[in-house]
Amino acid sequence: MSISESARQALSAVTTATLTTVLLKKGLRNVWMRGARPLKPGQPKLVGRAFTLRFVPAREDLATPESWGAPISTRAAIEAMPEGCIAVVDAMGVTDAGIFGDILCERMARRGVAALVTDGVVRDVEGVLGTGLPVWCDGVAAPPSVAGLTFVGWQQPIGCGGVAVFPDDVVVLDDDGAVLIPAALVEEVAKMATDQELLETWIMGEVKTGASLPGLYPPNAEQKLRFEAWKKARS
Repeated sequence: MSISESARQALSAVTTATLTTVLLKKGLRNVWMRGARPLKPGQPKLVGRAFTLRFVPAREDLATPESWGAPISTRAAIEAMPEGCIAVVDAMGVTDAGIFGDILCERMARRGVAALVTDGVVRDVEGVLGTGLPVWCDGVAAPPSVAGLTFVGWQQPIGCGGVAVFPDDVVVLDDDGAVLIPAALVEEVAKMATDQELLETWIMGEVKTGASLPGLYPPNAEQKLRFEAWKKARS
């Protein structure tokens, strides 16, 4: 399922902070993935469909190096990822076992995966950075995934950083983290976010000229009329 070009452009032009405000107005409070921080500063802002992967706690008979060659493995999941997707990985917040390292991230980059997002950690950090794959995670750790986790499947509903993520939901990434937009709301939220960002641009301009916040942020009826006039004048 693709994102319309108009929605993609709109979502690429607004911040995740703005998106959380818009989604709050839609009744959605829990959309920011805890622990998913940029692995390095200056990563690109990204918008893409979620491709989900799921880990459960390690079980000694399943979480073994031999499992890496099984039909259900992170390796097999990567080969199923479509170009442009954002891989969202439920690592249960485990921070002492790296879910992916440099080789897996290199393969994802080669397949055109847009980014990796997880509430867990990665390993081989120097190599991961060298792949150029943008990563949002909760840090780094040397041990492999099987030291603390068992991989169980992909393209299932998951929880990442306390947020419910379904396959093909939309994820937006920037320096503030990772925000989820339910698939059914993407077009509406994109339009609302554009309007919200424009309003906040005007408000910031007013604040820079010395305006006080009461009645301006949020705007009262008088200020809304001033905003509409400003918006009309610039169109």
